[in-house]
Amino acid sequence: MEDHREAPPFNPLPPVVTLLFAALILPELAFMLGGQGLIGGPEAIGWRLAAAERYGFSGDLFDWMMLNGRWIPGEMVRFVTYSFVHSGFTATLFAAVLTLALGKMVGETLGQIAVLVLFLGGSIFGALVYALLLNDPEWLLGGFPAVYGLIGGYSFVMWVRLGATGEQQLRAFSLIAMLMGLQLIFGVFFGPTTQWVADLAGFVFGFAASALLVPGGMTRLIRALRRE
Repeated sequence: MEDHREAPPFNPLPPVVTLLFAALILPELAFMLGGQGLIGGPEAIGWRLAAAERYGFSGDLFDWMMLNGRWIPGEMVRFVTYSFVHSGFTATLFAAVLTLALGKMVGETLGQIAVLVLFLGGSIFGALVYALLLNDPEWLLGGFPAVYGLIGGYSFVMWVRLGATGEQQLRAFSLIAMLMGLQLIFGVFFGPTTQWVADLAGFVFGFAASALLVPGGMTRLIRALRRE
């Protein structure tokens, strides 16, 4: 007799997506519990600030290293670690949920290694562009440049699919356009920030890197640019 096992109600997440989600959520849980005095003792109240200073990305620090030609490994890790320290619960929640949704889609399409490349690459490239283009003393925190790397991958996959079916490929950029629009609106009401520079750089990295990760992706991209 055939084995008629029931399919799971939900498709399982790629393990790398689960790991990234946990890496985003667990520090926030520690900060919240510590801030409420439930763990860590009195000093736990300052855990978030201490983590921001230890793991956040500083454009001024990068400028100093570049000026002096001293690339300190313990400080270079900030290009990645800042993505796992957020300013608050809401920012963490949005970054984690987007990582789950986009990571699942990108992972199922391009593979788990691609998810890791786009996430970490978006984080690194976002911070690098942030430091090179701006002279902002504000520290860069949060996983959004990394998430935008996944958005770049998602957009490239959609761009290829729409092109294969003869549909309007500009629709592939609707998500990034919406998110950039929301950031503009938030800037009007809550004050402008320069975070969007790192976010947009993460997206550019994600889109460009996906052209290398998808078989024949670079050829498709070059052909499309020539048609333009």
